[in-house]
Amino acid sequence: MAEIEKKPVKIVETVLRDAHQSLLATRMSTEQMMPIVEKMDQVGYYAVECWGGATFDSCLRFLKEDPWERLRKLRDGFKNTKLQMLFRGQNILGYNHYADDVVEYFVQKSIANGIDIIRIFDCLNDIRNLETAVKATRKEKGHAQIALCYTLGDAYTLDYWRDIAKRIEDMGADSLCIKDMAGLLTPYAADELVHALKEGTTLPIDLHTHYTSGVASMTYLKAVEAGCDIIDCAMSPLALGTSQPATEVMVETFRGTPYDTGYDLKLLAEIAEYFRPIREEALASGLLNPKVLGVNIKTLQYQVPGGMLSNLVSQLKEAGQEDKYMDVLEEIPRVRKDFGEPPLVTPSSQIVGTQAVMNVISGERYKLVPKESKKIMMGEFGQTVKPFNAEVQKKIIGDATPITCRPADLLEPQLPKFEKECAQWKQQDEDVLSYALFPAVAKDFFQYREAQQTKVDQTAADKDSKAYPV
Repeated sequence: MAEIEKKPVKIVETVLRDAHQSLLATRMSTEQMMPIVEKMDQVGYYAVECWGGATFDSCLRFLKEDPWERLRKLRDGFKNTKLQMLFRGQNILGYNHYADDVVEYFVQKSIANGIDIIRIFDCLNDIRNLETAVKATRKEKGHAQIALCYTLGDAYTLDYWRDIAKRIEDMGADSLCIKDMAGLLTPYAADELVHALKEGTTLPIDLHTHYTSGVASMTYLKAVEAGCDIIDCAMSPLALGTSQPATEVMVETFRGTPYDTGYDLKLLAEIAEYFRPIREEALASGLLNPKVLGVNIKTLQYQVPGGMLSNLVSQLKEAGQEDKYMDVLEEIPRVRKDFGEPPLVTPSSQIVGTQAVMNVISGERYKLVPKESKKIMMGEFGQTVKPFNAEVQKKIIGDATPITCRPADLLEPQLPKFEKECAQWKQQDEDVLSYALFPAVAKDFFQYREAQQTKVDQTAADKDSKAYPV
């Protein structure tokens, strides 16, 4: 019997980004991360995902930290491991489209401060919204990984995935990621999808999923057997639930097979021990809700990501209409269909979810319409895979003419304006980018930073005056 060719699976460790974003509302601080970095650097991970996504906003808003300073510290600590970030295409790390000059400058500064791999996605899989970020990453000698948001629906056939993979390769991507943000990809579907993608592209394939629906580890097993090159995992204390499958479990699963990672399980156990108290503390404080650790089969039924479910609950609670939860779950697929069947990921998940809530609590569909729903119907987020429901579109935008070009083509350069507005606070080049993405939050942070610096200066002055009395 012929020996099977060895093809070790590579692992992206998500504990410093998506794992705590999924389970701990992105509240892990840089101070909590740094003591374990040296050990994590010895594992041999393909990459450590440690930046981007919601971490940037959360650093500034909740932790009163400079996200750029976090990145520099992590870069200093990880001597042997590539660092990866998540980037929302033309939205960067915010919720609106930015002009190309802002996207290019953000990519340049991300790579200059220590990022190696930029995972770039668009919430509608409109690849026109990825072009600028991919070109900028290549220009800065970074690795451009394009992530396709995985979803279900009539339009999302194997031919669709095969075709879009080919277009991504032609665009100049270095690798391709299947981004299954809702945990919708089941094991045998993963087998089919990976085979189809391998027919459409020669790019390395990375699979990212969440454990929300309970099938993710089995999905990884079948995907790897089908030829998937890289999988995203999280250290066990911050794995499962709405996070990723556990790193140690997947390492052990492939041990002794052609896909053996070769990672040291003893070292992984030591790293897990470090994160265990962080998990226990989060459980005790209520930051980690035990509900997000269970299997939520409604995910497969309604194709709703775990984070979106918790948003719906809080919106209904605020309106005093928690009894309408099931009605909203049933309304989401209808709204999604009206809106051109987009994948449900930030920000399209929030737009579809909020519209469904408003349809239900107002008692009339599209009587109340948030500005984001109008933007999506105007084509301001890009092109959906299927056309909008024409009747619904007319009800929402009236006789206005939707745009059909790449939305960023309509934006004038924005950097000079942001530079001018941010001038009084600027202490480093990167401050203008923090301000560009989150003006009010960044301004609050800059004021906090100044106050802290004043305190430090005052303390130093007091010490000097005591040491050298006049």
